[in-house]
Amino acid sequence: MSEKVLRHDNGGLCTLTLNRPDKLNALDTELFEQLDAHLAALEQQTDSIGCVVLRGAGRGFCAGADLGAVTTTLGLFKPKVIQRLQCLPQPTVAAVHGVCVTGALELALACDFIVAEAGARFADTHGKWGLVGSWGMSQRLPRRIGAAKAKRMMFTARMVGAEEALDLGLVDILAEAGGLDALVESFTGEILANSWHTNVETKKLMLQTEGMPLAEALAHEQYHYPGFAPDFAERVAKFTKK
Repeated sequence: MSEKVLRHDNGGLCTLTLNRPDKLNALDTELFEQLDAHLAALEQQTDSIGCVVLRGAGRGFCAGADLGAVTTTLGLFKPKVIQRLQCLPQPTVAAVHGVCVTGALELALACDFIVAEAGARFADTHGKWGLVGSWGMSQRLPRRIGAAKAKRMMFTARMVGAEEALDLGLVDILAEAGGLDALVESFTGEILANSWHTNVETKKLMLQTEGMPLAEALAHEQYHYPGFAPDFAERVAKFTKK
């Protein structure tokens, strides 16, 4: 079996790279199976991995679903893998260069952050092919950029450039041309420098309370308060010595 998702760990950062560059990293079942296996492992590695980056090999992030592998049967496996990505304990970053289209956008939307390089392009082309998104497009895109803007992207299938994607709120941080690696290194470094315990528990609370009325969510936060990080005293002591 070829490695369609590569994993590289460095200093608490895990980088997962979609690795079908000859196919613009088009998403087939085998790639999803490998991605799912990596995510299952990462769920158990919060002590050694504090942040996860998802990116693509070659000329672009990902061209979306492999149309040659699309069937008329609605499967549950692939959307469950994307949901697993969304619920990963660690903060997640989609690092986008080149194209990020349709299924690829659904994958990126499951990450906590989308960072992109100038020249990156985003689109939802389900309508172009007569498909209806089943990996979360109709739910995650409106929640990220608002219903009207999401409808415009979904109903027109037009390509959105990186600068416009930043204005829409689809992209969180935009790197200059050739600067994506440096941006990812700097941004993930800021995340990793903070308490991994705090990051994991804060993300968990946000996922658990999504959609709750404020009063209910506040009560949940109090009732399920996870306590201080194991290194809380050490962090405070280091600060007071400055």
